[in-house]
Amino acid sequence: MSIETETLNQTKNEMEKAIAFYETELSSIRTGRADPKLLQNIKVDYYGTLTPLTQLCTISTPEPMSLFIQPWDKQSIKEIERAIQISDLGLSPNNDGSMIRINIPPLSTERRQTLVKMVNKKSEDTNVTIRNIRKNYLNKFRDMEKNKSLSQDESKTVQSDLQSITSTFTDKVENITKTKINEIMEIDK
Repeated sequence: MSIETETLNQTKNEMEKAIAFYETELSSIRTGRADPKLLQNIKVDYYGTLTPLTQLCTISTPEPMSLFIQPWDKQSIKEIERAIQISDLGLSPNNDGSMIRINIPPLSTERRQTLVKMVNKKSEDTNVTIRNIRKNYLNKFRDMEKNKSLSQDESKTVQSDLQSITSTFTDKVENITKTKINEIMEIDK
């Protein structure tokens, strides 16, 4: 495998990681339906250590518009409740002493618009990351051309390939963004 092909594969891997991170970030944005992924980024102060909520309990969706949180350690229930309250998800947990129930309220138009802005911001951040990856590898190819490791023609070809890869990944970001915005704007009947 040539150095150019290897470098282009490295580029793809880095861009795929950026997309995966973006998808993880989006999974924690509410869409109006109950989904355990909604709580995946919440950290709980568990005996002085910030611990992911998912490591402290079982989260289930017995009904389409509610989440049940069953902590394994009943002593942590107050801290779990507090962590959910201070998150930017806008949820109100109900603690009955042994489990927490969260009713997912319908999203207001204003909240939907705020969430769409949040998605668009994360989308732009991901596109910036992808463009920075492209820039780094573009500089590597230009350096290779200066060092005579690549001919001018090879450099132009590989730069064109790099742009093609970048376009593919920015298109993926756009499609993921559109899907998420559609989920947010969908009004349940």
